Amino acid sequence: MPLPFLDQMIVEAYRENPSSARETIDYLTTSTNQQKVAVRATIGITADILNGCQRLEDILDIANQLTWIPSPPPKELGLVLPQFLDISQSVRASQAATTSYRRYELLNPPINALQELKNNLAFGKNASLATKFGSIAERWLRILQTAQRILEETAKQSQEIRQVYIAGNSLEPQTAKYRFKGRIDIFREIETLTLSDQSQVLLLYGGRRTGKTSALKYLPYRIAPDIIPLLVDLQGTASATTLKGFAENLARQIIDTARRLPRTINLPNPDAYKLAEDPFPALQTWLGEIERSNSGKRFLLCLDEFERLSEVVNATNSRAPLNFIRHLLQHQKQWILLFSGSHQLSELDAYWSDYLINTRALRMTYLQESEARELILKPVEDFTNIYEPEAVDMIIQITRCQPYLVQLVCYELVELLNRDIRANRRQPNTAKATVADVQDIIPTVLERGDQYFRELWTSLENKDQSLLRRLIDGETPTPQDSKVVKKLARKEILTPEGNAFQVPLVQKFVEYLLEEE
Repeated sequence: MPLPFLDQMIVEAYRENPSSARETIDYLTTSTNQQKVAVRATIGITADILNGCQRLEDILDIANQLTWIPSPPPKELGLVLPQFLDISQSVRASQAATTSYRRYELLNPPINALQELKNNLAFGKNASLATKFGSIAERWLRILQTAQRILEETAKQSQEIRQVYIAGNSLEPQTAKYRFKGRIDIFREIETLTLSDQSQVLLLYGGRRTGKTSALKYLPYRIAPDIIPLLVDLQGTASATTLKGFAENLARQIIDTARRLPRTINLPNPDAYKLAEDPFPALQTWLGEIERSNSGKRFLLCLDEFERLSEVVNATNSRAPLNFIRHLLQHQKQWILLFSGSHQLSELDAYWSDYLINTRALRMTYLQESEARELILKPVEDFTNIYEPEAVDMIIQITRCQPYLVQLVCYELVELLNRDIRANRRQPNTAKATVADVQDIIPTVLERGDQYFRELWTSLENKDQSLLRRLIDGETPTPQDSKVVKKLARKEILTPEGNAFQVPLVQKFVEYLLEEE
C-alpha cells in the first residue's frame, strides 16, 4: 500500500545512503504500482543534488552524480535535467581551456543557457517545476557569474595577450558581443525596406564567410522593435525528405528563434494533427494565429542558405514549399521574407523567378577599411594595441578586409606573439606584431583556412579555374575570357579588369594549390 510522504523519505534517505535509496526507487518502479512515487522521489533527489552546488567544482561534477537516472528521464524531469547537464558539460569545457581569458569567454554560453532556462521556467505552465528548479538556476547563475569575474581579473593580470579573435562559424551576439563590426548600410537598408508599405522579398547575397549569417543574428539588436526577425537555417531544414518533415522543422526553428530573441516571444505550437495531414495550409493557419496574437508587430522571416530549398523540391518532387512562400508574400501582410545565400537569382534554376517577384537584392561584401581597422585594433573593449601601424596596413592589404580572413590573420598573430612571450623572445608589455610577423604566419593562415579556400576553389567551374591558372602563369585574359572575367569579378575573386586577384591570400592559396598539382 502507498505510504504517505514516501517520496520525501526516499529523498532524505538518499543524503545518507544513496545506494539504498536507488534500490528502493528501482523496486517501486519494477515491482509495484507506485511508479509515480518513484518519479517524485527521483525529481526530489535531482533537485536536492542540483541545489547542493555551492562552487564551480560542484557544477562540474553533476553529471557523475546523476548517472543512475535513466535516459530519457521521467517526463517532468526531462523538461529541465538535460539543460542542467548540458550546462554542466559547458562549464567543464570552459575549464579545460588553456588561458584564463578563454575560460572566461567560454562561461558565456552556460550563463546564457541558465538565463534562458530561468525565463522558460518563469513563464512556463508548470508551477511546481518552476518552484523546484527556478531557484537552482538562479543559484548556478550566481556561481558562474562570480567565477567569470574572478577569471576576468586573472586574465587582466596575465602576461599573455588575450585571444579575442573568432575565426570560424558565424558570430553569436551573446558570446561575440561587439566583435561584429560595421554593416550599418545593410541594417539601414533592411529596416527601410521592412517599413515600406509595399511588401518585397529581400535577397541578402555574398560570398562564403562574408558575415551574412552573423548579420542576421545581430538583426534583433539593430532594427526597430516592431519588426521581429526570425532566423531559420535552411541547411538543417533541407535535410527533411518529406513535406511534413520540412514543415515541422521550419515551425520548430521559428519557435526556438522567437524564444531566444532579446525580448523573448513565446509562440504557440502549430496543430500537430493538421500539420501531419496537410503541412502548408496548417502552417498558413498557424502564421495567422501568430499575427493575431502579436498585433502591431511585423515578422521578418529570414531564410538563411535559401538555395537549399531546391534540395527539398527535388527530394519531395513538389514545389509546395515555394507555393507556400508565394502565398505568404501575397496574403499575409505582416510577414516579410528575407532570403540569404551565396547566389543571385540569375544563378538558380529558372523556376525560382516565378516565385520571387519584386526581389530587392542586398550585397554583403568586404568590410570597409575603417571597419576592418576597428576589428583589428578594437575587437573587444579594453583591448591593448598589439600591432605596429605597418602590420595593420599589411593585414588590410592581404585580406582585402574580408572579415573571416581578418579574424583568422589576427588570431594567428596573437598565437605567434604568445608563443614568443612564453619562450621569452618578447616582453609581454611591449610585444607588437610586425610586417615580418604577418608574412611569417601566411602559410599557417592558408593551412588553418584550408576549408574556406578549397570551398571557394571547388565552387568554380573548370573554365573559371583554367583562367586563374593562366593568370598565375603570367598570362593575361583574352577578349574570349570576358564572360568568365565578369563572373569571377562578381564573385569577388578577380578585379573587373581580370588581370589580378582581389584578395592576395586567395592568390597565395591558388599558387600553393598549383604547386601541389
